[in-house]
Amino acid sequence: MRGRALIISENAPVPSDRRVWNEARALTAAGWEVSVICAQGRDRHTAPFERLEDIDIHRYPLEPAAGGPLGYVREYGQAMWRIRRLARKLARTRSFDVVHACNPPDFLLLAARSLRRKGARFVFDHHDLVPELYTAKFGGGPLQRVAVALERIAFRAADVVVCTNDSYRRIALERGRMRPDDVFVVRNGPDLERFRPAAPDATWKRGRKHLIAYLGIMGPQDGLDHALRALGALRARRDDWHAVFIGEGDMLEEMRALAAELDIAGNVEFAGWRYDDDIRTILSTADVCLAPDPPSPLNDVSTMIKIPEYMAMGRPLVSYDLRESRVSAGEAALYAEPGDVAGFADRIETLLSDPAQRERMGALGRRRVEEQLAWQHSVDHLLAAYDRACGVGEFPAPRGVVESPTPA
Repeated sequence: MRGRALIISENAPVPSDRRVWNEARALTAAGWEVSVICAQGRDRHTAPFERLEDIDIHRYPLEPAAGGPLGYVREYGQAMWRIRRLARKLARTRSFDVVHACNPPDFLLLAARSLRRKGARFVFDHHDLVPELYTAKFGGGPLQRVAVALERIAFRAADVVVCTNDSYRRIALERGRMRPDDVFVVRNGPDLERFRPAAPDATWKRGRKHLIAYLGIMGPQDGLDHALRALGALRARRDDWHAVFIGEGDMLEEMRALAAELDIAGNVEFAGWRYDDDIRTILSTADVCLAPDPPSPLNDVSTMIKIPEYMAMGRPLVSYDLRESRVSAGEAALYAEPGDVAGFADRIETLLSDPAQRERMGALGRRRVEEQLAWQHSVDHLLAAYDRACGVGEFPAPRGVVESPTPA
């Protein structure tokens, strides 16, 4: 055994949180004994304790945020208290060499201060820019300044930071004032041993010629309104498509209402959250996939996991031309000017009208995932971050992803 690691995640239950689950599995395969603390799911992953693939998963009940910023204050306060209790309970029967906290929120390492006193090293897994995420959801205000302060505390508490891309690495170095040797890029990417194309199922097209798909969270920052307005413009030109939106989130009911308002409810299906088998089938059936994340200080520098997941299925996609979206997708996407809904609709129509282009772009995307973006390419960097935290080993230089030329 290389050591014991405790991974803390509040944002989603494990194993539904693919990044956290990939990390836990990679560490276990490398000889670490891994325990996870996370929230219970609402309709799946509800057991307080579960052992999967030699990983101990401890879950606590959590009421999700409701009622705006104060709802998040209540949620995070409740989570902090429950995580701290679980961490102390686990510490009574075992020691931990590494505590690995995945944001949001940014203060989860504080829940494990007692483990720090017993010698645990701290890894901060920087999934989201919480100050920018808060601004995207609620605007500025006093709580946004609190978010900035908490982010600063997270960087100061961490021995090592792992982040999802080079843009986040730059933020850790500049805003977080971390040393370059203590920041590792561990990119999000599909695990190709598990997330691979499936046989298409034409029933998802609901009798129409084409299928358009979206996979992901449905929050204010995710651009579902942009996608639906683009589909509204597309339907004015052609009615030979059906769209499936996979996922849940704060905006789901509002988006159902918007689809009805745009008179496209008959073409748009909100399928809720699905297990991997359904997700792979829907994406493998799709002709075009959507990444409608609008421009913002958060989205411009964030890696959208849905993009390499589309590419892993060999699907072309339409995206706004954001820096990290282009880094991920390369020539597997057609890009609209950020915020240009009409241009987004034009690019969807371009792909629906050209099966040869769809096939070419899908093949390019699949190859790009295999060669650069799959989770398998991130494992060595995760293990190097752990070695760094524990003060052993030699460490690879930070590695980015080679950007592809602008598609024609």
